[in-house]
Amino acid sequence: MNIDLSTSTLAKLNLKIIPFIILCYFISNLDKTNISVAALQMNADLGLTTSMYGLGVGMFYISYIIFEVPSNILMTKVGAKLWIARIMITWGLVSTGMGFIHTPTQLYVMRFLLGMAEAGFAPGIIYYISCWFPKSNRARAMSFFYMGSVLASIIGLPVSGSLLGLHGIGGIEGWRWLFFIEGIPAVVMGVMVLFYLSDSPDKAHWLSAEQKSWLKATLAADNAGAEVGQNHSWVSALKNKVVWLLSLVWFLQAFCSIGITLFLPLILKSMVADKSNFVISVLAAVPFVFACLFMYLNGRHSDKTKERALHLGVPLIISGLLLGISIYTSNLWLAYILLVLTVGFNFALTPIFWAVTTEKLTGVAAAASIAFINAIANFAGLGLPPLLGKIKDMTNSYHYGLLIIAVALVIGGVVGIFVGRTRAPAVKSGAVSPLSH
Repeated sequence: MNIDLSTSTLAKLNLKIIPFIILCYFISNLDKTNISVAALQMNADLGLTTSMYGLGVGMFYISYIIFEVPSNILMTKVGAKLWIARIMITWGLVSTGMGFIHTPTQLYVMRFLLGMAEAGFAPGIIYYISCWFPKSNRARAMSFFYMGSVLASIIGLPVSGSLLGLHGIGGIEGWRWLFFIEGIPAVVMGVMVLFYLSDSPDKAHWLSAEQKSWLKATLAADNAGAEVGQNHSWVSALKNKVVWLLSLVWFLQAFCSIGITLFLPLILKSMVADKSNFVISVLAAVPFVFACLFMYLNGRHSDKTKERALHLGVPLIISGLLLGISIYTSNLWLAYILLVLTVGFNFALTPIFWAVTTEKLTGVAAAASIAFINAIANFAGLGLPPLLGKIKDMTNSYHYGLLIIAVALVIGGVVGIFVGRTRAPAVKSGAVSPLSH
């Protein structure tokens, strides 16, 4: 291997692609999860119980699940650049429109539309990364990408909390200002995608001819070892055992990444009711600092050691155990620290998970399977928030809901170790044309 050529090519990929997609994903998760901070004011204004809030959160995932796979398949047809731009512009407009709602029903409708608009973005970007980054660097690339999600909590939660302070300006509630302001960046970035991203290495004017040749050859060699390859249709891929096992792992980890994330400010408010909304939003952001660190370290170590299974499953098991301990801890600050570490370890498996997925799957089968895996996980978003809300209303506590999450994480970790080591049998299907990026 030409070390100088590989180093220069990867350096260009890291500089050109990673910062931009981090920013895009930051905005995506900001618009998806800022409702957790808005709820500190919005619930009272709209007369929402915790159960009604959970239903509103869950409506996003109904449409997201329905349109996830079709969205990713369409992306392979029209090109990543155009499709990602379309997604960002439409979700930005809907997110801004959240500021106009006045009834619970309007909340449900707008969250449904937001899920429809955003469907396919995360799996689309994951697939996009797999089309550019070799296997040897993919976990680190995935960890940087998911830092956009985590930064949306580290930076976005306090920012959202401060926007609640605009309450009363122009006779408008603070939570409405939050939605108005935070939806605009998605529209701006969506337009920028059209001018910034390239659909494939072949179309990257910023790579030299030698760098393009090296990158295409390296990716082709990586894809040759995939368990579901270019010659498999997307329908046959969805029947493959490894796709379903990966879906189960991602579904179970989502109990934390979706359930806790969307309820964290409310959970903390129940623990320290005397604190201001801004302080609550800052406390809610701290776990994601550790998530950033753990993702990077776990992804880097996995790439360096070339070990996937333990790096995938063990963090999830630790996350579940820590959450279980926190439930039965009487000291509030110790419980908070355990909650911080729970979130950190839960996110630590993320880059490994998608590295494993894109190593096992390639071509149009990968695009469909990644979307399918992500859609299955979003069933947790569909069912868990209403369940957590109902449990809280019935017991006046989040403990039983958090216990369900803890058990799911431990089971997910065990399955993760298994799937990280398992090779699926070859899929028998008719050949299709290799995907042209």
